[in-house]
Amino acid sequence: MEIAQLGEFGLIDRLTKDLDKKNESTKYGVGDDCAVLSYPDTEVLVTTDMLMEGVHFDLTYIDLKHLGYKSAMVNISDIFAMNGTPRQMTVSLALSKRFTVEDVELFYEGLRLACQKWGVDIVGGDTTSSYTGLAISITCIGEARREDIVYRNGARNTDLICVSGDLGAAYMGLQLLEREKAVYYSQVDGLQKKLQAAQKAGDQTQIANLNAQIANLDQPDFSGKEYLLQRQLQTEARGDIIARLREAGIHPTAMMDISDGLSSELRHICKQSHTGCRIFEKELPIDYQTAVMAEELNMNVTTCALNGGEDYELLFTVPIGDLEKVRQIEDVHLIGHITEEKYGHVLVSRDGNEFELKAQGWNPLQ
Repeated sequence: MEIAQLGEFGLIDRLTKDLDKKNESTKYGVGDDCAVLSYPDTEVLVTTDMLMEGVHFDLTYIDLKHLGYKSAMVNISDIFAMNGTPRQMTVSLALSKRFTVEDVELFYEGLRLACQKWGVDIVGGDTTSSYTGLAISITCIGEARREDIVYRNGARNTDLICVSGDLGAAYMGLQLLEREKAVYYSQVDGLQKKLQAAQKAGDQTQIANLNAQIANLDQPDFSGKEYLLQRQLQTEARGDIIARLREAGIHPTAMMDISDGLSSELRHICKQSHTGCRIFEKELPIDYQTAVMAEELNMNVTTCALNGGEDYELLFTVPIGDLEKVRQIEDVHLIGHITEEKYGHVLVSRDGNEFELKAQGWNPLQ
């Protein structure tokens, strides 16, 4: 169904007709000029992200359901990175005419799955047309007690530097997808050139044969690389780590999620906290599939782990007195410690050499 058949309000009604409220702070959601939220005793956290087709995602290899899921999760992750609890979300879309109603329903299906996982209410948004493809703008609203909020500027000398999960897998997943996309289209281009020649010559048998070859091109074999694809296409916000930290009685001194790469994020924390840092290459958590893929692509796996981005793991610092508590938390890794600002940002290699930790993560404005 073409979106124009429903119109803006018809589309909104179709996408939001059965949304139910999960949070007491959601007084009124979709259906009026504004959503009404009530936070009488807590601080309100607000984050927003814009995702542009061709810049942040490629519909060649991510379907709209996964895109909806990922779009929600990257915003939910920001609330967790402040040690908060996500509560509401608004979703705005700019759509070109190539998208159907069913396409947008798939996007919302993924969006709802992510919101259901963390108890988030979809309370509004906007839709408009686009001449250049799909644009997504999402705002997530959360809450936290004033004393619980964790900023980037709280790291102190001797604090421990910790990271959840593993690093570099999402970036390796992206490299894998880009490689296979290039291979696929190179095959298509070659066959299409032959097809054009056959059409010019009027060779109907060859034309039929080439069209069949194009239609039946082999799909990439991703066996043994499923984890890399999952990390790139099915982003997960680490609310489970926030819960474990709370259960252990640990209050991070600084925290952020890793969207642009560990090196960039750690330098952000150091800059705002007026500190230095010292991390150890041998302590960086790297999955086996990440290491194998880096070797296959002739890339340095440590560089991928430091600068890859889109891991959406949590990077945080804790007082040194919490060392034993941190060691007891599953899927949290101690990778270094905070130093005085004058000592700079240092990466200690496996052989003991020291290098400046440079911010080489993804820059969306380059």
